[in-house]
Amino acid sequence: MSEIIETRERGLHEECGVFGVYGVPNASSFIYYGLHSLQHRGQEGCGMVTVDEEQKFHSHRGQGLVSEVFNQAVLDIIPGNMGIGHVRYSTYGGGGIENVQPFYFHHKNGDFALAHNGNIVNAAELSSELEDKGYLFRTTSDSEILAHLIRKPKNGQRITSIISALNKLEGAFSFLIMTKNRIYACRDKYGLRPLSIATLAGGYVVSSETCAFDIIGAKYLRDIEPGEIVCIDRHGLRSNFYCSDTSSKMCAMEFIYFARPDSKICGRNVHSYRKESGRLLYHQSPCKADIVVGVPDSSLSAAMGFSEASGIPLETGLVKSRYIGRTFIQPVQALREMGVKMKLSAIREVVEDKSIVLIDDSIVRGTTSRRIVKLLRDAGAREVHVRIASPPLISPCFYGVDISDYDQLISANMGVQEVCEAIGADSLVFLNEENTLKAAKGIADLCMACFTGDYPTATFGHLVKKNK
Repeated sequence: MSEIIETRERGLHEECGVFGVYGVPNASSFIYYGLHSLQHRGQEGCGMVTVDEEQKFHSHRGQGLVSEVFNQAVLDIIPGNMGIGHVRYSTYGGGGIENVQPFYFHHKNGDFALAHNGNIVNAAELSSELEDKGYLFRTTSDSEILAHLIRKPKNGQRITSIISALNKLEGAFSFLIMTKNRIYACRDKYGLRPLSIATLAGGYVVSSETCAFDIIGAKYLRDIEPGEIVCIDRHGLRSNFYCSDTSSKMCAMEFIYFARPDSKICGRNVHSYRKESGRLLYHQSPCKADIVVGVPDSSLSAAMGFSEASGIPLETGLVKSRYIGRTFIQPVQALREMGVKMKLSAIREVVEDKSIVLIDDSIVRGTTSRRIVKLLRDAGAREVHVRIASPPLISPCFYGVDISDYDQLISANMGVQEVCEAIGADSLVFLNEENTLKAAKGIADLCMACFTGDYPTATFGHLVKKNK
């Protein structure tokens, strides 16, 4: 179902990020900075659609990073005080410029654009039903399914078709839908993907993460609730819920890995969560060592917490290069692996003859962990004790993370000791499920499906295939 493209050496990839602006002059400039802040959520492609004062739509999309796709000359030809933007990493449907969002649709009952973060689990069933009714698809993205479902009826309101459409979707999604005079911000009934709203210069901003608000000077207002549709127009904010059966099941990996540490999710700062998980990891499994080393960048907060709890000094034993291109662009596997090695290096003077506690956020396939352990040993490390600030990944995710097969998960096929031997570590401990939830402090619940196999939504037989 998913096309796996190695865009980062870590092995886990979240699908995308969305950003919208309403009622702010030069909206495209604010969207540019917002997308730049969300770049970690997708590096394959990006785009934006704006609406000008004459209610005309303007669009620009491209493959690559935000800074590669947009410049001032491009922003100057995307006018308006309203717009939506998107950064993409493909899971469902694969890559290609045709799948880069936001999508813009011209329709006799009203033009609209949409951007989507997440994954529609029943996409295959819905697209088959629509095709049987004569609908044509111009992309292979599951996001286009919503576009066909929400087309404004000739004598009806758009909100009615949106509510009807969202009730047909199963899975994780945050949608931004923009018409000529308003933006609809929609979140799935389980709250699996984050979506927040802020105020800016008399207008409003919507973002997948709150870190994007800070860079443009927007003031955080609130999270959009699970199952909620917020309509933003000249009347201000109006709220509807497309269903009453809602729950809060924020993806645990948003806290553990995906989100930026300066973002706030469900009222909890991501850095604080990760630091607390590191503290709990030490108390769960104390370890004697000379130094603590975190794998940059998402594991540094957990390493800080582990160091503070243990009293073991935190050291920068690994350095990540900021200037190496994305490894997936190399056409030969050997060149890709060389690019990965160039991204991370050990500081010999720090790690030589030391017993090290290596903190990482997760182990997916195990290849990266094995490479890092070897890197430290080659630099003279005496011992490498690996501590993971999350439980073992044992089940696929169908909610916008590109692990849809058990064969991609080393812990689905090996026990902890076997994984330890496979990565070449002296010892290995994962944070348990209880402490993963405990670190969230006050959040009602988290989706832990990739750790437990207990999915909050309906699953489908063709998705869950255990290849053992």
